[in-house]
Amino acid sequence: MTQKAILLIASALGALSVMIGAFGAHALAPMLRATNRVETFETAVKYQMYHTLALLAVGLLLFKVEHPALQIAAWAFLIGIIIFSGSLYTLILTGVTWMGAITPIGGTAMIVGWAALFYAILKAL
Repeated sequence: MTQKAILLIASALGALSVMIGAFGAHALAPMLRATNRVETFETAVKYQMYHTLALLAVGLLLFKVEHPALQIAAWAFLIGIIIFSGSLYTLILTGVTWMGAITPIGGTAMIVGWAALFYAILKAL
């Protein structure tokens, strides 16, 4: 993934995080309260935003450093956001509870992203 692509994806995901959060706080609020999923929704949005910022940091770090582990970090953060937050959003909107079973795969991808970022910084700076 190119530096430009990473920065564009992070920018789009940042905007999407805010839009999804606002949609949940307003349009979905009654449904989230009725299904007892407010905390799940908030977790999905928070983790999406946190890892969007991490992805943005990777893209910005590429101005200074080129290390293969940064590519791993970028892909891991993106995959983690899609699987972790995506599975929680799907669970909330559809009630399909088995989606919660794949959420840890997204969390593991996020951990891999942080480990790869740590390694790249350790070796390249």
